[in-house]
Amino acid sequence: MTIRLHAKGLTKTFTLHTHGGIVLPVFDNIELTVKSGECVCLHGPSGAGKSTLLRSLYANYKPDEGQILVEHMGDTLDLLVAEPWEVVEVRRRTIGYVSQFLRVIPRVGALDVVAEPAIANGMPDDKANALAKTLLTRLRIPERLWSLAPATFSGGEQQRVNIARGFIVDYPVLLLDEPTASLDAANRATVVELINEAKSRGAAVIGIFHDEEVREAVADRLFEVGNQRSGTAVPTATLAKACA
Repeated sequence: MTIRLHAKGLTKTFTLHTHGGIVLPVFDNIELTVKSGECVCLHGPSGAGKSTLLRSLYANYKPDEGQILVEHMGDTLDLLVAEPWEVVEVRRRTIGYVSQFLRVIPRVGALDVVAEPAIANGMPDDKANALAKTLLTRLRIPERLWSLAPATFSGGEQQRVNIARGFIVDYPVLLLDEPTASLDAANRATVVELINEAKSRGAAVIGIFHDEEVREAVADRLFEVGNQRSGTAVPTATLAKACA
């Protein structure tokens, strides 16, 4: 299997300048390799640095040391030293990210919000809109809401729009931050289907899944994150025990 993403020697601290310059270590010397067709679950207690690591892999945070090597358009790019325009291109074509919160332009309808990443990647408008409708239908967003701005939706509805937007492009790498946190059982099952479909087409998926049932359905291995020297990969055979 192709290595889609390789994080090497990642170290991250936060400095609290408003509190006397206190330095808070988050993670140290992280080593993580993710291949095509596999899903790695970031695992560890609250505050261990899982979301910080995920945001670092998306270049929202810049680690203090290390490399984040991603396969992008036939080349290998280190996100830690990439130019801003290169990061934009990686996010457009290579790395998709589903956060816990939907942040979009106000007054733009849900259908347009979902279709936009596909159109930005060159998909014809009619095809992008048709695919957006399919995803919104699968995620049980009623058609009467498609023209409305998601800011008016419930939290669960916003999250489903967010998921549809994240899956409309066949990204080689998918970063998922608790995508099922505010969903009911039926929609959690749909998200599991979408993740497994992405894996089947060769995507490398890295996610945080606090729901044990979802973890067991999608994760091939766990990656322990904490204030230790490095992250630790947990083999698939111990997955169920570790999630318990």
